[in-house]
Order: sequence, then structure tokens, then C-alpha cells
Amino acid sequence: MENRYLAQTVNMNGQQITGPLQGINNLGDIVNKMTMFLLPLAGIILLFVLIWGGYDYMMSQGKPDKIKSAQAKITTGLIGFILLILAFFLTKLLTTIFGLSGWSPF
Repeated sequence: MENRYLAQTVNMNGQQITGPLQGINNLGDIVNKMTMFLLPLAGIILLFVLIWGGYDYMMSQGKPDKIKSAQAKITTGLIGFILLILAFFLTKLLTTIFGLSGWSPF
């Protein structure tokens, strides 16, 4: 018999009700679900950081300190994007190496 500690199922009057953790059987499933939720959220935050930096750059009126601040925001956003992509591929690589999922980025 397979142990499913995280799966949820309830039978009420012959009707089966499944919980939000249905389909999660191991650590790889948890990592995949979290990754698929957090990556789009991080992408949306990145978009707002880039818009904020672009707005500050346009409104700097040629003042060097404001231009430098706006460029720093844009640079930070782009570095964050690169780290986000690297974290995604590192997560997928590690889950593949340790056999926690069936997907491989390579």
C-alpha cells in the first residue's frame, strides 16, 4: 500500500472531495508547484521594477544623481532577472539529478 501523507481525499455521502495537495507525493512535486507559482510572481515584480526605473530615468531631467539612481534600478532588475533564470535552471537540474522529477532542461 502506498503512503500518501500529503494527499487529501474525503468521501462524503458517496462524493469524493479532493484537497489542494492532491497530486503531491514527494519533494519534487512540492518544488515544481512552488517554482511554477513563484517564477511568474517574480517576473511580475521584475516588470514593475523595470517600469519604475524607466520612469525615474525619464523624469530625471538630466540630473546626474537621478540618472544614476534610475540606471541602478534598471541594472538591479536585469541582474535579478538573470538570477531568476539561473535559479530556475539550477532547480530543474538538481531535481533531475536527484530523481525528484521527470523533466530535464538539457
